[in-house]
Amino acid sequence: MLKFTEEKVLDVHHWTDSLFTIKATRSAGFRFVNGQFVMLGMSVEGRPLLRAYSMASASYEETLEFYSIKVPNGPLTSRLQHIKVGDSLLVGTKPTGTLVTGNLVPGKHLWLLATGTGLAPFLSIIKDYEVYEKFDRVILTHTCRNVADLAYAKFIREELPQNEFFGEMVKKKLVYYPTVTRENFKTPGRITHLLKTGKIFHDLDLPPMHPERDRVMLCGSPEMLTETSTLLEEMGFTEGNSGEPGHYLIEKAFSVK
Repeated sequence: MLKFTEEKVLDVHHWTDSLFTIKATRSAGFRFVNGQFVMLGMSVEGRPLLRAYSMASASYEETLEFYSIKVPNGPLTSRLQHIKVGDSLLVGTKPTGTLVTGNLVPGKHLWLLATGTGLAPFLSIIKDYEVYEKFDRVILTHTCRNVADLAYAKFIREELPQNEFFGEMVKKKLVYYPTVTRENFKTPGRITHLLKTGKIFHDLDLPPMHPERDRVMLCGSPEMLTETSTLLEEMGFTEGNSGEPGHYLIEKAFSVK
């Protein structure tokens, strides 16, 4: 039987009409690895309604943060989007997930490829100072339909580099590459197209991906996961998991909420 704790909502931020972030208390005994997810939800008619959500907060932070889309008529998000400060939130006690650096073989460049709310686990990872010690470059891409959907852009560009403990490493090693598919933007297009054409490598002045050097994590839409993993396999990359580290990782746990 799934065990969970009851946490209190500390803050709710609505980025757009369809995207929002929840911050909540964190039980003292809750431990997780950056990149993992947990079952999250609410009590509905006396029963827990839960879905998988990645922690957007880092493992050392005192509060928990979750980034969510508002799914029309979604059993959970149709209710969760109306949650307010002081309300209760159910958080599972057993975090898990594939998107942890320990499931990758050592490399020089870490690519974090996200679409939509698939950004969440990577927010946790880019706040992990150990990641910057392991890799020479950390490249975060975030593809959305509209410019307004690029949540956390200001945090990534302006606030994270000012972190008092590892901000200097962020300035030297983190590369942020947002793309938009339905509006004019400096970097338009789907990430899969930008990888196939090589435009992203040209834009960032980086060599094309190679399994000897690059490690990749994927989180986002099923279409992006399928297309990008096929592309990586064609380039000689092998998928890793908790049992056998590889060149790239996919989080397959998420579904409509």
